[in-house]
Amino acid sequence: MPQDPRAGGVTGYALGGVDVPPVPGSELPVRRAQAPRPEDRTEEVPQPAAPAPAAPGPVPAADAPGARRPEVHHLGDRAPTYAAEPGALPPADPAALDGLTPDTVLEGARYGTYTLRAASLRGDSARFRGEARRDFLLTARFGGGDDALVLVALAGGDRAAPGAAEAAAELCRTVAAAVGRSQGRLAEDIRAGRRDALRSGLQRLTDRGYGRLRARAAELGLAEAAYTAGLRGLLLPVDPECRTRVCFGAGAGGLFRLRTGQWQDLEPAAQPEDAEGGFRFRAAVARPGDTLLLCSGGLAEPMREEAALTAELAARWSEGEPPGLAAFLADTQLRLKGYADDRTAAAVWEA
Repeated sequence: MPQDPRAGGVTGYALGGVDVPPVPGSELPVRRAQAPRPEDRTEEVPQPAAPAPAAPGPVPAADAPGARRPEVHHLGDRAPTYAAEPGALPPADPAALDGLTPDTVLEGARYGTYTLRAASLRGDSARFRGEARRDFLLTARFGGGDDALVLVALAGGDRAAPGAAEAAAELCRTVAAAVGRSQGRLAEDIRAGRRDALRSGLQRLTDRGYGRLRARAAELGLAEAAYTAGLRGLLLPVDPECRTRVCFGAGAGGLFRLRTGQWQDLEPAAQPEDAEGGFRFRAAVARPGDTLLLCSGGLAEPMREEAALTAELAARWSEGEPPGLAAFLADTQLRLKGYADDRTAAAVWEA
């Protein structure tokens, strides 16, 4: 007689809303729920002892046998409060699994004279608390051949706001869809150097994106501040003869350039009278050797406040080939005490 497939230690399960009773005799003992251990409730995560420094020597190439794996380090005298690697997973709804957000997203590309790397990762605080990543990263290529445009759109919201993650995703997708529909005109304006046309066009589509967020906040009964995000967008022509790079956005975030070993903050001060923090726009011709860094507020803040971080990234990114995806992730994850928010970054290396 065939064995009942429900046997084998299963005490009952549900398929498509149909409850299946346990097989007689297959019940398992029921364990009583235990109160959380004190060490599970503390926010002070013990840090492992630092390993003894290795003797100096040549570092093998990243793809060579025995090459060192990229490691996540911290800067400064004190280690951050939380552990360096992910801890608790966010809770999942079995009826909404398509809404799950991965801890980390990595992307990369190479066109003409530039190499693109992009990453979005959950902050140390969210990893410890089992909260989902609120930052959002979108990369897309619109069009074909030399007329194509690469778009990087990233957004980050306040981690205390209930609708931050949804707002960041909606804002990036709204802006990306508008860019995709206008790809031909945008590519033409970029090649022709029509900065005024680019500024006004990108500001219109950015304003529409934020207008959509305000309407959605009203539908959900949320305050506008609870359903919004800082936005940064980067347009990169595929045409190898065009070295113009166009950046735009509003709200929290940053745009930096590494040139001849020195970082430059390319954004003006925020305009506090603007609800979105002021529209930001910059179109510039890249020079060989430049590295452009676009990032959400979680990375822009320490870039502006911590000299140790800018010095370390300048040293890592000033010489040699652009980092691979794993190395770029380790670079953007350099940790500092007091900075535990999500981080999203896109960097472009000019050959």
